[in-house]
This record gives sequence, C-alpha cells and structure tokens, in this order.
Amino acid sequence: MFIQRILKKTDTKTYSSVVLMESYREEGKVKHRVISNLSKWPESLINGFEKTLKGETVNTIADLQLSSGKSLGAITAISQIAGRLGIIQAMGDSKQGKLALFQIAGRIISQGSRNYLANEWTKGQAVESVFKLTNFTEDDLYVNLDWLSENQTAIEKKIFDYRNNKTALKEIFLYDVTSSYLEGDKNELAQYGYNRDKKTGKKQIVIGLMTDSQGYPVTVEVFSGNTGDTKTVSNQLLKLKADFGVERVIFVGDKGMIKNAQINELTSEDYKWNYLTTITKEQIQTLIKQDVIQLELFGNELVEIDDRENGTRYILRRNPVRDIEIKQIRQTKIDSIISLAAEQDTYLAEHKNAKLEVALRKITTKIEKFKLKKIISCTLNDNKLNLEIDTQAQEEIEKLDGCYVVKTDVPKDIVDMKILHDRYKDLSKVEFAFRTMKTTLEKIRPIFVRKEERTRGHVFVAMVAYMIIKYITDECATLNYTREFIIESLDKINYLQYTLKDKTVNVVPQNLLPHQKDMIDKLKIELK
Repeated sequence: MFIQRILKKTDTKTYSSVVLMESYREEGKVKHRVISNLSKWPESLINGFEKTLKGETVNTIADLQLSSGKSLGAITAISQIAGRLGIIQAMGDSKQGKLALFQIAGRIISQGSRNYLANEWTKGQAVESVFKLTNFTEDDLYVNLDWLSENQTAIEKKIFDYRNNKTALKEIFLYDVTSSYLEGDKNELAQYGYNRDKKTGKKQIVIGLMTDSQGYPVTVEVFSGNTGDTKTVSNQLLKLKADFGVERVIFVGDKGMIKNAQINELTSEDYKWNYLTTITKEQIQTLIKQDVIQLELFGNELVEIDDRENGTRYILRRNPVRDIEIKQIRQTKIDSIISLAAEQDTYLAEHKNAKLEVALRKITTKIEKFKLKKIISCTLNDNKLNLEIDTQAQEEIEKLDGCYVVKTDVPKDIVDMKILHDRYKDLSKVEFAFRTMKTTLEKIRPIFVRKEERTRGHVFVAMVAYMIIKYITDECATLNYTREFIIESLDKINYLQYTLKDKTVNVVPQNLLPHQKDMIDKLKIELK
C-alpha cells in the first residue's frame, strides 16, 4: 500500500486530494486501486501514516484498525432534501431549528420515543457532523415540541412561500381529515369521537391535513377527538387567507367534508373562493328525479352538465371497475345471508328446543349490518323462517353502481372538465399521506405526549417528515424499492473509522453497494 497525492489544475483553481492506494495483480499485470480517500485527514497524521507504510510496519488494511463508524447516509439525505424543500431555511439555524430537524430524521428512521432518540439512537448517528448538534437531552426534545407548536404557522408559511416560487397550480388545495387513537386518556386533546381506525373504546385526536395539488403538505392542524369533519374546514380557510396570503383558492374535499354550510362559507364575501367536491348517491337520485341529470349519461367517458341557474357544474362518470366490484361485494353479502338462513333452518330442525326468535334475530342483525334492508327481508311464517329477496329493488339499486358526480362552481373558462376531475381524484394523495404518516415510516403513533402544545408539535414533526418521505419516494420511484427499504439501505451507509496512533479519523465510504449507489444518485446526495 502507498499514499498518492493528486493535483488537478483548471484555469482558475487547483484541486488536491490524498488517497490510499493498493497494488494487486490481475491476469499477470500489476494494477492499482483506491482503498480510501484521506483528503480530510490532518496533514500530520497523513505524514505519519506515510512513514509507517514506507517502514513496512503496515501490510494490510486490517493493521489500521478499521472499524465501522456512525451512520451518515440516511440523515445526510434527510438534511440535504430538507434544504431543497425549504425546511431548513424555515426552521432556522438556531439550536431549536437543528433539534427540530433531528426529531424529523428520528421520526423517519427510527419512530422511537424521545427518550430513545436522545439517549440511544443518537449514539449510532453522525448527528454532530450532519446536524451540528451536541449535548442535548430528552427534555430538550420536549421543549423543542413546544417551540415547534408556537412557531408552526410561521414555519409552514416560509416552506409554502419557498415551494410556491417553484411550483404551478398553487391555487388548488386538497383537504381531508383523519383521527388517531390514543392508548391512554391523559392527553389534553383526547376525546371520544367518530373513530376511523375502528378502535372502539379508545379516545382520539382529530387531524386536518391540507396539501397542494402535487400532494405536498401545506398545513396540518390538530383538533380534540370529538370534532366533526366539517367543523375543521373554517380553520383551514382562515389559514390560507390570513396566514398564507392566498387570494384565489379551489378548495377540494370529499362529500363528507364540503357540505352546504362549507360551500356557503367558501363562496361568501369573506372569501369568494371556489369548491370542488362530490355528492351522495341520494343527491344523485334527487337530481335524476328533477331531470337535471339523466341516468343514461353515466358511462366510461366524462360528461358535464352545466346547471347555469344555480351556477353549478356536474361532472359525471361510471367507473366500470368499481361497478363490477360493488356488484360482486353486494352479491357476496346476499349469498352470506342466504347461507346463514340455511344454517339456521338446519339448526332448528336438529334442535327441538331452539328458539325461532333467536335465529330470526341473527339473520336480521346481519341484514342490517350489510345495509341490505331494501333488498332482503326475513320473517316468521307458520313457525318457519321466510327469507325474501326483492330482485326488482336490487336492480334499481344497481343502476348507480360505480357512478359518481363531481360538483363544482369553478367557471369553465378557468379550469376545464378533465382537470377538475383529475384534481378531485388527487384527494387520494391526502389519503396516502395520512396512511403514511399514521402507519409507516414517520407514523404518528405511538404518541408519547400529553400536553396540547406538544401533541401539535408531534403531529407537525410527522407532517414535515412526510414531505421528505414523499420527495424520496417520488425521486426513487423508478428503482421499484419500498420506502422502508430505501431508508434502511441509506441508514446502513456508515463512516469508515480508521485508528492510528490513538487517533481516530472518519472517512466517507467510496465503494457503496450497487443499490445504495443507485439511491444516492437518484436523490443527488453528496456524502461528506
């Protein structure tokens, strides 16, 4: 082995580097290869190492006491991406801003408690060199949540302004609401409410998330667990107008979110904004009865009906895939009830003391659970179960299978039918964001805080973490790796740690695994 110094000159600058080389034979020829880049080593250590090599006291790389240092790959990627998204600029260069970025990285890579992040996880991460952070405790991270809650709106505004200098369609905003259940009941926002996680008996918090048309979060807000979906809308409208200074908005939400009260508020003199939503099946049936729309217009292609009297546009379509799926699901439920009725008949025949009323209750309960009362009925007739299926009613219900109607007041000369339809479909991006924030890498649960401000800070950390995860997912999409695998692979990139004469030097690895190199290249990350 030997040390080689390399000089490269341009018209204006001279670049130098120092590398550790190794000689080897291949097909009878002597060749050289780079073992490690020593450019960041102190000159005195390089000179001492060079003398040692010339004295032939070191024969292999193992004699250098090479070991694996702290992980730098994932946190470096997170830090550099945060800079591209304007997150670092919005957080600032104070210790609180750095602690916030540390918490965001911890949520993406570890999802551990703040106790674990401060006392264990940080020991294996190059926090000092990447985040310039030293000497902090679990208590510092809790105080940082208070700081994040207090400064959330200002930080969101700065990120919004930074991104909107680079993106289009900034007048379209997507909004949805979810809930997150809590294991305890001491959280100051914890209340019983409509639980979307199907966790009965659990208190929860309600979370409203707004994204731009590309699916990047704009703002998140936490409400007490008994807050209804529609009651969260006013807060978001006020944020857009007062805090973000947005003058024109097309507010997109589903039929459970944007109802008449919300439409009236959106279109009032205070805002004069537009809405984009869908309507219920009952509302579709009403429009058909009023001859505003016709059933035969529903097909695979988009059709628009302009109700000029009310200033409303209706965009109609029948999704053929959903049409088939809904019919199959309904028929499976009907078959299940028929099967249950046959089982009960058999049981009654074999058990003389069995009660007809009990069997009837089991069947009617299942009919109600499957919401099939308009199609199936079960009665007692001559002490026998009598199951009837109204095929005419079933055919009537099936007429609207797969049908949906997008409703909006956006004028045609501003946005055409297809773009509006596509923007409504973009609501799936908010649903994807919620699923990711709640159940995967930067998951909101478990929530280890009780105070209202810290709960808001915790959810805000998860939102910003999702911004970074979305960027990574989008940029690495063609690699066909899962988000978990990408973060895990990046986190396995560690410094090479060389120890010589009681001195330790960390060197950035040059030879990554092929899939790691692909990720670094796609994300344009510079390891240093």
